[in-house]
Amino acid sequence: MTNPSITTRPAADCRYDVVALGEVMLRLDPGDRRVRTTRSFDVWEGGGEYNVARGLRRAFGLRGAIVTALADNEVGRLVEDFMLTGGLDTSWVQWREYDGIGRSVRNGLNFTERGFGVRGAVGVSDRGNTAVAQMRPEDVDWDELFGSGVRWLHTGGIFAALSESAADVAEAAMTAAKKHGTIVSYDLNYRPSLWKGIGGVERAREVNRRLAHHVDVMIGNEEDFTASLGFEVEGVDENLTDLDTGAFRAMIGTAAEAYPNFQVIATTLRGVKSASVNDWGAIAWSRAEGFVEATHRADLEIFDRVGGGDSFASGLAYGLMELGSLQEAVEYGAAHGALAMTTPGDTTTATLAEVAKLAGGGSARVQR
Repeated sequence: MTNPSITTRPAADCRYDVVALGEVMLRLDPGDRRVRTTRSFDVWEGGGEYNVARGLRRAFGLRGAIVTALADNEVGRLVEDFMLTGGLDTSWVQWREYDGIGRSVRNGLNFTERGFGVRGAVGVSDRGNTAVAQMRPEDVDWDELFGSGVRWLHTGGIFAALSESAADVAEAAMTAAKKHGTIVSYDLNYRPSLWKGIGGVERAREVNRRLAHHVDVMIGNEEDFTASLGFEVEGVDENLTDLDTGAFRAMIGTAAEAYPNFQVIATTLRGVKSASVNDWGAIAWSRAEGFVEATHRADLEIFDRVGGGDSFASGLAYGLMELGSLQEAVEYGAAHGALAMTTPGDTTTATLAEVAKLAGGGSARVQR
């Protein structure tokens, strides 16, 4: 099936449907407790870019690979084991020699509280000097990777913020992808903690504006577009309590004019009433089909919000690759994000059938 908003290479001509470029960290989750008082953690893998490819593999059945770097120690091999469980090809992982204590290279850790009610979710990253932050553009033979056939490359602003060289790696990958006919998606994913020590918002805008010229499908929320690209969403407060999409349509129109290479722009709409209850929706635009909106889900109950945006991105990408319209794509994205937030961990446990049912208006009645 051909989607009028985007044209991908034929699946039969490609080795991979999706390749993700980004850091994969070990997530340590205290469950119902606090990081500061817990005595045990559940452990998963997670990463803003990785989560999208993993979702496309596990929920939607597409073929995927991850490009990242890890220190070659027991923690790195645990992350690899998680990635293998996620179904992604790890042959493009760059392994770095470990010095025994992490002085020269290490693997990233992410301690994350889910939050509840009036207590918001909290993320504490321990990711300085990681292997992936030290990657160089020449570390990967990009022409070999994309020359083997890749329909979709996904990367984003988290990876680009890791170091000076990370943005150069992203640009090299995106340039090679475009050369070989691969669609490039980019999630702005603005994280103040990552940019704080390297130039803040000004640096974030400099880097993301440079990389944006290589993007076909741009994804983000209201903060992402404002902080990373400088496009203001007029009339929306910082808590996003008003989900009127008129302001977002205006912002998207401005972004589309500024970047004629954008074929699709999509933004999630989240109104945070509490850590446990959010309004959830999404809007998308394409040059071919104009504006569409996903089903608005008021008072959506949240178990673990982390990874909801990544699951939106993977559902959107699936729809643009496999379904017949932008409307279907944004509905699959919003439904997948909603389902992902009902379970713990960064990564999805949803199935294609569950996403299709919810996107089509299905309920949460028991299945027997």
